[in-house]
Amino acid sequence: RSADLIVANLLFLEEHVKPLLPVIEARRDHCDAVVGIICDAALVKQTRMGSLDMHAPESGTMALLKRLRGSSKPSTETGEKKMRMLRRLPKILKYIPGKAQDLRAWFLCMQYWLGGTDENIEAMLRFLISRYAGVSEWRGGTVPSPIEYPDVGLYHPDLADRITVDADELPVVENPIGRVGLLLMRSYVLSGDTAHYDAVIREFEKKNIQVVPAFAGGLDGRPAIDGFFVQNGISNIDAMVSLSGFSLVGGPAYNNTDAAVETLKNLDIPYIAAHPLEFQTLSQWSNSRGGLGPIETTMLIALPELDGATNPTVFAGRHGDDGVCNGCHFKCVAQEKRAMAPCYERIEALVDRSRKLVLLKKSECASRKVAIV
Repeated sequence: RSADLIVANLLFLEEHVKPLLPVIEARRDHCDAVVGIICDAALVKQTRMGSLDMHAPESGTMALLKRLRGSSKPSTETGEKKMRMLRRLPKILKYIPGKAQDLRAWFLCMQYWLGGTDENIEAMLRFLISRYAGVSEWRGGTVPSPIEYPDVGLYHPDLADRITVDADELPVVENPIGRVGLLLMRSYVLSGDTAHYDAVIREFEKKNIQVVPAFAGGLDGRPAIDGFFVQNGISNIDAMVSLSGFSLVGGPAYNNTDAAVETLKNLDIPYIAAHPLEFQTLSQWSNSRGGLGPIETTMLIALPELDGATNPTVFAGRHGDDGVCNGCHFKCVAQEKRAMAPCYERIEALVDRSRKLVLLKKSECASRKVAIV
């Protein structure tokens, strides 16, 4: 209520947006800047950065934004294409004087945010202060440009830089019984909040399964699939496990089921969707009689199932202020309350199910048994 800078992001659910919106509306004309990026449209419209006022759709700056953005309807464009455009726009707008510079600043903030690392988030805040701070002495400082990371790549905790675009650099499991592709969230990888991913990777490798942990920006898994799970038009993995918690093409606010189904048809392998808890702690979930709430069930279970995912399961979450989870015999104690933590019992079950599907896929058809209920 007394903030000088307000940055709103990744807020899509009504229960989050509804209480925040009137507070931001009341403050927006009295603070130095409000930045709404990658969130509900009502929050994006609160953006006010110098001459850029997204509450004023008839302004020249907003007209320019509409031309650059194109159609506001849900698009089947890949996240990869949108990220390329995002990187180009600040370079183009740099040469348009006047009000376009505030629009450029908004796109740069999005670029900093999607960069996801501590360095980029710090630079974003320094950039906003240097341009919009109410204290004149704080303005005009030199701020580093956004550090760029691959939109599509591979992650493994044993890699020197933890990220690569070369599959040959991944650690190799000797004589693996199969090969499983993992779909990760790029934002978790870049922020270093990867304890839950690391636990899944270790468990697969412990069961003698080669993993290919891939990520893609823009909440669209297809670029990662095309880049690392397909070779010469044929799937090079025996099963795919999504650890994003979202639909294959889309995310929390939009999903393209038709595109996802087409992608999975071409892969022709088992597809499992696992999800981290985003709206409750591990302790709350384990102590609850109802398990997932209605919104979680829709986003984390129903939408991936429409794509073709099976075997939905929780595999991670945060401990929060509870600090401990007594839901199983592991009785996990939080190392960091706000960071993602693995649910080891569920991860063991996830890997066991995946292993059985891999072995089933590799078995002779005549040896398979079908149960009809």
